Amino acid sequence: MNQDISNTVSGAVGVSGLLSIIISLVCIALAWWALQTLKLDLVIRNPKSPQGKLLHLLLAVVLGRFVAEFLIDYMMWSQMIRYMF
Repeated sequence: MNQDISNTVSGAVGVSGLLSIIISLVCIALAWWALQTLKLDLVIRNPKSPQGKLLHLLLAVVLGRFVAEFLIDYMMWSQMIRYMF
């Protein structure tokens, strides 16, 4: 009985972790896609340089992570609502 509960909880935690990873990667990819229209040549000298590409990647990771964190939090909050009633 106790082993069944442990397996169920660990399975739920595993699925939650996998879902968080997928949401984060999708949001980073969407941020990368959205940042393609940003004119970085107005901010940096050579946007095609390795430093410019790295800046673009870092901006995509930061922006994507903020969006993913919001979506993951929203998903967790919506699951907690069922415990109100």
